[in-house]
Amino acid sequence: MPYSSLEACLIDLERHGHLIRVKEEVDPYLEMAAIHEKVFSMDGPALLFENVKGSHFRAASNIFGTLDRSKFIFRETLETVQRLIELRNRPIEALKNPLQHLSSGWSAINALPMKSMGRPPVMEQEISISNLPLIHHWPMDGGAFVTLPQVYSEDMDAPGVGTSNLGMYRIQLTGNEYVLNEEIGLHYQLHRGIGVHQTKANAAGQPLKVSCFVGGPPAHTVAAVMPLPEGMSELSFAGILGGRRFRYRYEDGFCISGDADFVITGEVYPGDVKPEGPFGDHLGYYSLQHPFPVMRVHKVYARKNAIWPFTVVGRPPQEDTSFGNLIHEITGDAVSTEIPGLKEVHAVDAAGVHPLLLAIGSERYTPYAPTARPAELLTIANHILGTGQLSLAKFLFITAGTPAHVHTRNISQFFQYMLERIDWERDLHFYTQTTIDTLDYSGTDLNSGSKLVIAAYGSEKRKLATDVPEWLTRCKGVQAAKLVMPGVVAFQTDPYTDESATQQWMDHATQVWLQQEHPNTEIPLIIWCNDAGFTAQTLRNFCWVAFTRCNPSHDVHGIDAFVRHKHYGCRGPLVIDARIKPHHAPAVEMDPLIEKRIEKLFVKGGSLNKLYS
Repeated sequence: MPYSSLEACLIDLERHGHLIRVKEEVDPYLEMAAIHEKVFSMDGPALLFENVKGSHFRAASNIFGTLDRSKFIFRETLETVQRLIELRNRPIEALKNPLQHLSSGWSAINALPMKSMGRPPVMEQEISISNLPLIHHWPMDGGAFVTLPQVYSEDMDAPGVGTSNLGMYRIQLTGNEYVLNEEIGLHYQLHRGIGVHQTKANAAGQPLKVSCFVGGPPAHTVAAVMPLPEGMSELSFAGILGGRRFRYRYEDGFCISGDADFVITGEVYPGDVKPEGPFGDHLGYYSLQHPFPVMRVHKVYARKNAIWPFTVVGRPPQEDTSFGNLIHEITGDAVSTEIPGLKEVHAVDAAGVHPLLLAIGSERYTPYAPTARPAELLTIANHILGTGQLSLAKFLFITAGTPAHVHTRNISQFFQYMLERIDWERDLHFYTQTTIDTLDYSGTDLNSGSKLVIAAYGSEKRKLATDVPEWLTRCKGVQAAKLVMPGVVAFQTDPYTDESATQQWMDHATQVWLQQEHPNTEIPLIIWCNDAGFTAQTLRNFCWVAFTRCNPSHDVHGIDAFVRHKHYGCRGPLVIDARIKPHHAPAVEMDPLIEKRIEKLFVKGGSLNKLYS
C-alpha cells in the first residue's frame, strides 16, 4: 500500500504485529539508543516512543530492523523496482518480452515528482531545533545527531528537482560551538553529490541552499541511502519504491518535501566550518572531531503529530546492516553487470562494510599459460576500486574458478578457498598513500591510508592446519594463540608501542620460523591482536578486529619478507598487526548504568515485557 506518511506506515506495521509502543517517558540522552540497541539485538519489532523527555514529538526506531520487515513495508512495489533495475541492466529483455514488462512502465509514472500547489502537511507548524527529540546516542558523542536525514541540495548550474541530490549525511544538532537553533553541522565528503554542489557554490561565492527532510514515507529514507547510477534521481526512485509520487514545493527558495514529518532549511556559506563530532560510527568506533560545513538555520517545519525517526550507528550488525540487505535485495547483481568479468562482490558488514570486500571474478586472459596466475582478476580489482562506494574498500580479496558451494557471502568457505591457493610471494598488491574512508582512523591521517588487493588463482597449494603452529608459541612475548578457522591464527603479545619494536619482533619471528626443520605455510594468515580469545571467538569478531584496526602499508607484515623490483612478498605466513594503535579512535560502548536503567521497560508491567514472552 502506498504510504502518504510515516505514521501511515507505523499504523500498518502495528496492525500486523511489527511494532510496539513505548508508553513510558524515556530520556533522549542515551536511553532511547540503548533501548533500540537491545530490541534490535533481539530481532525485535519497530518501536514508537510516545513520551520523549523534553519534546512533545514522538519518535520511532528500528523501522528497517529486519529484511523481512523492510520487504513487508514495500510488499506492493518491491518486485516492480527489481524489474525496472533489471531492465536497466538488461534492456534487450524489454524488447524481447514487451508485454511482460508493461506493468513496470505504467508504474514508472510514480517516478515523476509532483509539485504541490497548496500548503503541504509538513508546513503545519514552524518550530525550533530545540523542540526536536534531541537524541544523544553514545556517551562520547559531541551532541545530538540526526541519524536518518534526507539531505537535499541542487546544482546551481542546473537547478530543479530533476538534477538534485538527496543523500543521507549525518547532521549534528547540538553541542560543540554550534549556536542552538541557529546553526547545525553537516558531515559529508566533498566527492559526494552535495559536495559537488557546494564546490560550485563556493567557486561562485554564493551560499548553498540545503533542505534536511526527516521522516515521511519510508521510501524517502531508503532513496537517500540508495547507491543509484549517475543521472538517476533519488526523488524518482522514492516515488517508484513508495508507489506514490514525491510531493514538493518551494518556500523562500528552499525545496520542501511535502510528505516529510520535519524539514530544516538553511544555507552553507563558503568557508564556514566548525568542529563536528565525535560520533559513534558504523565501523564500531567514534569518528573524531573535525571541521565540517556549518548550516545556518533558516526555518524548521513540522507536520501535525509529526514523528521523529532515528537509528543507532555503531559496531555492526546494526539497522544499517538491514539497509544493506534491502539494497542487495533490490539491486541483485547490478554491480556485477557493470564490471565485466565480475561475478560476485560482497562488502563484509561485520568488518564495517568498507574495510573488507570479497569478490569472485573471471580468469580468461591466459589459457595457454603453463601455470595459472591472476591476470584478469587484477583488471577487475582495479575496476572495483574505482566504482562508487566500493572505492572506499581497504582490503579486497578476489579469486576465480570457485566451485558452486563457494560464495562471497559464505565468508569462512571463501577464506578457506583463497588461503588454500594463496601465494604470498606473488599475490599481494599494495596501493600506498591513497584515500580511504573518512571514518576509518587506521590510516596515517584523515581520509589518508592504503589499500591491499589479494588476488589468488590456481590449483590448491596447501592443506590448511587446524592447530596453532608450535613455532609461533616459541616466539618471544606470545601470551596466547587461538585458531580462528583453518589456516588462520590469532595471537597476542604486549600492546603496540612503535614501528621499530614491531619490526624487531617480525625479524625475530622470521628467525624462529626459518629454524624449523621443514618450514611450512599451512597457517598462511596470522592476526596479531590485543586479545586472541576475543578475536578467535567468532567470525564476526575476527572480521572486525583484523580489518578495522589495520592500515595495510604499515600493519601488514610477512614472515621471511622481501622486496623484488618494488613488489612486496613473503615466503612464510602473512601477519596482520591488528593491535590498537595510539592514533586509533576509541571503540563505542554503551554506558552500563544506562543499560541497567532501561531494564524496567523489559520486566513485567513494562511496554517491552512481551518481547521476553
